[in-house]
Amino acid sequence: MSQASIEKYDALSDFLKKFYIPSYVLSPEDEAVAVPSTPPESPILVFINSKSGGQLGGELILTYRSLLNDKQVFDLNVETPDKVLQRIYLNLERLKHDALTCKIKEKLKIIVAGGDGTASWLLGVVCDLELSNPPPIATIPLGTGNNLPFAFGWGKKNPGTDKSSAESFLAQVIKAKEMKIDNWHVLMRMKSPKKGSLDSIELPPSLHAFRRASPSDQANMEGYHTFRGGFWNYFSLGMDAQTSYEFHSQRKLHPENFKNQLVNQSRYLKLACKQGWFCASLLHPFSHNIAQLAQVKICDKSGQWNDLHIPQSIRSVVCLNLPSFSGGLNPWGAPNPKKQYDRSLTLPFVDDGLIEIVGFRNAWHGLVLLAPKGHGTRLAQANRIRFEFKKGAAKHAYMRMDGEPWKQPLPLDDETVILEISHHGQVNMLTTENCMSKSMYESSPKVRFSDDGTEDEPLVANCEEEFRKFGAADTFKVPSDV
Repeated sequence: MSQASIEKYDALSDFLKKFYIPSYVLSPEDEAVAVPSTPPESPILVFINSKSGGQLGGELILTYRSLLNDKQVFDLNVETPDKVLQRIYLNLERLKHDALTCKIKEKLKIIVAGGDGTASWLLGVVCDLELSNPPPIATIPLGTGNNLPFAFGWGKKNPGTDKSSAESFLAQVIKAKEMKIDNWHVLMRMKSPKKGSLDSIELPPSLHAFRRASPSDQANMEGYHTFRGGFWNYFSLGMDAQTSYEFHSQRKLHPENFKNQLVNQSRYLKLACKQGWFCASLLHPFSHNIAQLAQVKICDKSGQWNDLHIPQSIRSVVCLNLPSFSGGLNPWGAPNPKKQYDRSLTLPFVDDGLIEIVGFRNAWHGLVLLAPKGHGTRLAQANRIRFEFKKGAAKHAYMRMDGEPWKQPLPLDDETVILEISHHGQVNMLTTENCMSKSMYESSPKVRFSDDGTEDEPLVANCEEEFRKFGAADTFKVPSDV
């Protein structure tokens, strides 16, 4: 540790010393110096997307580097989190006989600042690296919707970037509790194009959580391109994803016009109006409804696939893991006891191995969520769900995963595009006292009823070989052969 670092540490308040990690723990290039002499109470690594929130991300980096060791604060646009965590954990292993280092490893936490896509990126990395004693994660809301931070009590408004605001957030981190949440794996197969290449296909705008599988991957099938990824909050298909796609496209072209969160939200609503989702039955062809685009199947606890009935009026389907969607709304709601019994439904727990599947008819239907006890059309709860898109109604479909939309080409010939979602382990999140998400272990044990009214065991199925790894930690760039 340099003399400047020692002087900086000595000048810190007792509160900030609770989070400080000495440089030699973070990098093998630094010499070990007995500063601090006692392990910090809540050591943290801070990952910030400097491009999130207009100028807020860049300002937050400067603030946290002034409060902590600047080597424990990372700009995600300079260095990817997989490389950072691999380097740090290799160094922790090298120093495993150092008492201070061992305590830091046991208590280590992660803060990630950015939108939902940035938070999902880091969650995917932590899950993929299979770290020993993986650190729990807190999220700073720097996006437009901020569904992930809101679900765990961190708020949905962009925070202040001054030192006082940063210290206030750190005070919440030190008191935060841990909660496990389900991971959801996505696998998509599409037939290789007969003409051209994948260069002509518009891939997801960011492949950090959804990338092309390697040629050696056992999930690959000859003549098909296989993609895999994961999400923690939601996957959606249909009208909401189309609006999100247009919003992101405009923001890419003119980022200078999208620096204010409230303005962004009003632009989003205007786009929904412009695209005609408030008059969907009049302005959008019936052939673009979900039931016409895809055959949907869900898997029961015995491993048997069954068709899921999608009403003809449904134009959007959301597969929801957390009770926070589109700026903190809860599409599933809380089914009353009669519906829980009659339809074998449960409350939306985040760690029960089940995903809630909700449908919407139009934008007015979505606004129902603003009313007390408002909810979408509850379609099912499942451990696995499959969408099979075949030649027919449309040339493409709009999809979105944790805030990342894309325009997916659909079959032109007789081939099929398959997208399958399955449960894939859990990851630790940090929560505040305002946390919206509920664990099945917090209150009474989760009860799920069979058709005959008898109680079932919790539904958590084992994933197959092809769902073993998200692939998020290997690369965050478009592969050279795509």
